[in-house]
Amino acid sequence: MNVLEQAHETLRAAIADAIVQAGIVAREDVPAIVIEVPRDKAHGDLATNAAMQLTRIAKKNPREIATAIIEHLDKSRAFVQAAEIAGPGFINFRMDKSYLHPVIASVRGQGASFGSTDAGRGRKVQVEFVSANPTGSLHLGHARGAAVGDALCNVLAFAGYDVTREYYINDAGNQVANLAKSIEARYRQALGQEAEMPEDGYYGEDIVGFAKELAEREGERLLQQPDEERFQYFRNYGLEKELDKIKRDLARFGVQFDSWYSETSLYRTGKVEGALDTLRATGHVFEQDGAVWLSTTPFGDDKDRVLVKNDGSYTYLTPDIAYHMDKYGRGYDQMINIWGADHHGYIPRVKAAMAALGNDPDKLTVLIAQMVSLFQNGEKVKMSKRTGKAITIEDLMDEVGVDAIRYFFTMRSMDSHLDFDMDLAVSTSNENPVFYVQYAHARICSIFRQAEEQGIVLLPAEEAKLDRLNAEHEYDLLRKMGELPAAVAEAAAAYAPHHIIRYVYELAALFHSYYRAERVITEDAEQSQARLQLLDALRHTLANGLRLVGVSAPDRM
Repeated sequence: MNVLEQAHETLRAAIADAIVQAGIVAREDVPAIVIEVPRDKAHGDLATNAAMQLTRIAKKNPREIATAIIEHLDKSRAFVQAAEIAGPGFINFRMDKSYLHPVIASVRGQGASFGSTDAGRGRKVQVEFVSANPTGSLHLGHARGAAVGDALCNVLAFAGYDVTREYYINDAGNQVANLAKSIEARYRQALGQEAEMPEDGYYGEDIVGFAKELAEREGERLLQQPDEERFQYFRNYGLEKELDKIKRDLARFGVQFDSWYSETSLYRTGKVEGALDTLRATGHVFEQDGAVWLSTTPFGDDKDRVLVKNDGSYTYLTPDIAYHMDKYGRGYDQMINIWGADHHGYIPRVKAAMAALGNDPDKLTVLIAQMVSLFQNGEKVKMSKRTGKAITIEDLMDEVGVDAIRYFFTMRSMDSHLDFDMDLAVSTSNENPVFYVQYAHARICSIFRQAEEQGIVLLPAEEAKLDRLNAEHEYDLLRKMGELPAAVAEAAAAYAPHHIIRYVYELAALFHSYYRAERVITEDAEQSQARLQLLDALRHTLANGLRLVGVSAPDRM
């Protein structure tokens, strides 16, 4: 239980005792007592509606009940300075700020783990995200999925879940075949031969470079191979090259995966045919017009779906069913997919297929990452200045840096469209939210450098006179820091890492207000020490919050 939870629990217990001692109801009839933080600070620090909860049971006026509770409340035990009745019977409490002093020792003691919780209780969660076709560079949509997916995994892990990050490699089907054919055409051209690019081929400079490298290394040797053997060579070579580039870009972006799951492996291990056999055994498969269909409408889909076309080839849905069957078979408590905006209509059919197989469809959550629009100089940007093609994650990292991308791409709910102002992202002004938050951390580090120059040594928290923290801004900072564990647990439960962005921004705003209002290092040594204790805890908290969303906490800016 964190510091704020302990304080709230202490106040609940004191209120319950006061209810019993006042003879309002018996102990067993005391309802669950709700403690809230009033939206308006003028109403106090904490509040409860316990008196109104008791009205029906005690058959008394709620203000009369509230008066009796206050009269019998052990205020010192609950760190209450004053209690007053408001409205129909709310009780507002003004707290002794010392109840928040343990926040400092908690943060400093836990360091990089402060804010972590056991809310997840070790439940196994798999998050599958990015999963771009390995036929070209990652673009903006992939970048948002990568930023949000990785931040979500960080938050879930920090909240006590057992998280597995997975990338599903779409290395089967026509797109990969066209990749192989494109490389072969460019390879022949690099050898001085005439060769036409395939229909729907890949014309990127990366394909030209891969083929040129092959021509220089292998000469004409590959042309002597049988057609199928040569095709497989180009296919495997292209996949390896494209995947290596994707992995390099993701590593630079700060994203690592625990598992890279190949679609081809589903065919090689017989899992696609196995999925079809299992579906047939359920009685939900039927044949019509020479095709094999899955009856998904009984499970909420808007129409039944084709699994095997009349030419004998599989639809996209069939290997996806096999893949998700495999996921369920791995024993996860929850599976989360992060898909692009164009996949929204695909969700019901996959969930329906899982239900048809007897799996709990609620164990599968699909989150949609909406599109990103880039703006520069007030105009929408569609093409890369470097290549004249679509903007890639590499372009964006070169232009604005990883921190800005990850902050901006995570700061809104992923199901909302995002307009990304590239000029704002690189500006060094308070209007740039990532600069604003990072500068708070850097400014605190600067204060500690000043303290070191003056020979001030930071004491253990228990040796500092924390009662010298008595400014309202200091109380606000202590309370906000103490809220991080709850913010992490709530963001994890809602699959909403943007809540952490909002948290660190609000914390930074409180610090900047404090910095403008108070001097940290003063002629009063005890006060200076207490304030440095506060700021040491604050820089840990800011750094922890930023780390969860993949953003650095610089010491200097």
